[in-house]
Amino acid sequence: MFDPTAFDNMKVVIEGALYDLDLIGAIIVTDRNDFLNTAKMSRLFSICFRLPGNTTNTVTAKLEMGAELNNLAAELLPNMDANDLAGCFVKLQFCLEVVDEMTEYQEIDDIFRKIWGEERKICQSVEFNPLNQPKKMKNVVTIDFERIISEAQMDDLVEMIEFMVTTTQQLETFCNGRK
Repeated sequence: MFDPTAFDNMKVVIEGALYDLDLIGAIIVTDRNDFLNTAKMSRLFSICFRLPGNTTNTVTAKLEMGAELNNLAAELLPNMDANDLAGCFVKLQFCLEVVDEMTEYQEIDDIFRKIWGEERKICQSVEFNPLNQPKKMKNVVTIDFERIISEAQMDDLVEMIEFMVTTTQQLETFCNGRK
């Protein structure tokens, strides 16, 4: 038997919290991936969800956690003296369909800044097929915490899920208000 790593412990807590919300009908988990890259000795876990009930203009949310070899080594090798590397990276993504207007992007940014704060790195990228008419834009909004998250922040990770649900609700309201 092996001792679970910080990545494993955080993954189990996040997964449990999201599936608990799925069980009570607050969200619908739509995808889950758990990858081990044996070439680079890295891990990547992602889980996606949406709100129940709305089948048009559905906003999807994705939580992604990753750990690389140096994160695992910092945790397992006592003589490495790199405890600040023990943990994983967390990135959040929200996908929604938008009209290609600057005011929409600004309103979306305002929603994120109100919920997540001004200091967060929030990036919007747009994907579209130039041959489709009318053009439908897929806006992918990413929040990258740009630092190692450790087991000491486990409670913050669970609280972050509440912020993700709130963000998804606000984006759904925004999408439904445009009609």
